[in-house]
Amino acid sequence: MMRVIRLLITLPILLVLVLFALSNRAPVRLSLWPTDFDLTLPLALAILGAAALAFLAGGLLVWVSVLTQRRRARRAEDTVRLLEDQVRDLKARLAPPLSGHQALPPPAA
Repeated sequence: MMRVIRLLITLPILLVLVLFALSNRAPVRLSLWPTDFDLTLPLALAILGAAALAFLAGGLLVWVSVLTQRRRARRAEDTVRLLEDQVRDLKARLAPPLSGHQALPPPAA
């Protein structure tokens, strides 16, 4: 089911991208000002390449921002594990002896 939904979303997007690339085949010259770098590409390739670079840069920024939260979550999980172990140890110390005898002597009459 998820595969069908993924195809229903992906295929129209790919169709639009292909139509865009076929419609914008005019050459465009890209140059980098302080250098003599000069590149001639089809317009569609230049635009889609810039969009791909922007997408990757955005993904990198999101990934870096999530790293700190993942680190905090990992530390919190370690702290919870440590506290659970301490609680388990304290409960074991407070548990009544298993021999069947009472821990305190019976009250005097």
